[in-house]
Amino acid sequence: MLLRLPTSVSEAQRCLSEGAIPVGGATLQWAVWQRDGFPAQAMSLREVPEANVLGAEELGAAVLLSRVDDRVPEALRGAASRVGTGAVRRAATVGGNIVGSTLRCLLPAALVLDARATVLDAEGPYETDLGELTAKRPVLLNLRWRTPLASSHRKLPDEPGGAPPLVVATAVRDVLKVAVRDGYDVLHESVPYDAGAGPALDTLARTPIGALPAAAWDVVREEVTAVLERTHDH
Repeated sequence: MLLRLPTSVSEAQRCLSEGAIPVGGATLQWAVWQRDGFPAQAMSLREVPEANVLGAEELGAAVLLSRVDDRVPEALRGAASRVGTGAVRRAATVGGNIVGSTLRCLLPAALVLDARATVLDAEGPYETDLGELTAKRPVLLNLRWRTPLASSHRKLPDEPGGAPPLVVATAVRDVLKVAVRDGYDVLHESVPYDAGAGPALDTLARTPIGALPAAAWDVVREEVTAVLERTHDH
């Protein structure tokens, strides 16, 4: 297998047009290739500047999860810090987690930040929303968002051999945004928060998130209450 390392978006576009298969940290892809066979050529974005941005309102697809720090909002930082083991986080990338993983641990955090994705196909780069990103799985270059007033991320402990643990992410800016990963499904809603946590939770209870099992709803209630308290402190 030939691993291609483009140094620009235009070069990465050319690699795609010539049939190179995009990879992130290959923490998941490697096992699949060992089982099904390796492609003739693969492509990593680790030398592409646009895929390595890391700041208050941007995060590149080639950034290792271990590098995601307090420059980004708490929701994303918390999500990245709770993926797998330290060894996994030192190899896995943002793009590989959101686009290549079935668990998509960073997706709830990206949803509550209302992130937009810059992606790449054989025709060139373009901007899209997270719905298209996860449905069509184009090559992710980076995510961008507007800084929230406050955000949070909570992941319940893993149960060996059980379903994926519950994840609840929240963010507050113009509205309160809540995303919940329940099993492999991710629900997300936006509700007003000006009247406080009680009315916000009442509104949220009338959405599909309100139909979650009682234990999951308890976690949602705790996270919403806490993030709104931090918002008012600002």
